[in-house]
Amino acid sequence: MSTSDEGSHFLPHQPVLYQATIAALHPFSAGKYIDGTVGAGGHAWGILQASFPDGRLLGLDLDPDALQLSAIKLAEFGNRVVLAQASYTQVKEEADRLGWKQVSGILVDLGVSSMQLDRPEKGFSFQAEGLLDMRFDPTNPISAADLVNHLPEGELADILFRFGEENQARRISQAICRARPIHTTTQLAQIITRALGRQKGRLHPATRTFQALRIAVNRELDALQTFLPLAINLLEPKGILAVITFHSLEDRIVKQFFRKESQDCLCPPEIPICSCGHRASVRLVTRKAIEASEEERLTNPRARSARLRVVEKL
Repeated sequence: MSTSDEGSHFLPHQPVLYQATIAALHPFSAGKYIDGTVGAGGHAWGILQASFPDGRLLGLDLDPDALQLSAIKLAEFGNRVVLAQASYTQVKEEADRLGWKQVSGILVDLGVSSMQLDRPEKGFSFQAEGLLDMRFDPTNPISAADLVNHLPEGELADILFRFGEENQARRISQAICRARPIHTTTQLAQIITRALGRQKGRLHPATRTFQALRIAVNRELDALQTFLPLAINLLEPKGILAVITFHSLEDRIVKQFFRKESQDCLCPPEIPICSCGHRASVRLVTRKAIEASEEERLTNPRARSARLRVVEKL
């Protein structure tokens, strides 16, 4: 969901893999589309423009601030667009509200957006002072501060290792527990940096910890696993599902789900006759993930980690 300066009158910020995503969805007039992470409306703008004059779009986002921005950006499309504060896991319920039984394309652009990182009060970034929040949905009762200040040391370390793939999870967890209470992003970043020291390479020592806390607060991996089968069921034949990920945990879930759903049989090789009854529901449009071009990586560093995977409903 990362963005970069675009310079056009309609997209002051260009979403990652913009051209590749619109091309993969190949929107058409009269099509129905869902952007499950509408953000500031960048991808949604492209979908609505490409599906002129009758394509419609349902945009979902947990962040009410993002919805305000997308409402402004997409206002020119009038009643062709409907926005709702909801998780992409609620995609079926929100489609049902519009009477949409099937749709032509669905997009989710996962993770945290540059728009959210640039707002210190949301607590996603360790580069600016802000309260430890990290909630996409401000009504979520659990914030990053709750996890940092109240979880037992072992549970906190498990979160850092599982969701951040942080090899120094134990050392960081011990340092956090010794320094409690911790209230701000810069406090936490300084504690991690002192515990690990400045390391070689481009990653800040706090990067993986902040990722892990954000994923845990918003239950992002659970949400993705819930969403994927719902999205496939909602697509019409030849409908497209496009998913943009930014780290290996998400990409692995998407890759494995797409691979499984593109196969007719899931039985082990030693079983000569299929007994599972599984039938493929999708065709892999991208056998390998699409990555950003060198030009896009230079103008938008966060695009380095972006991966786009696409399937077509059978």
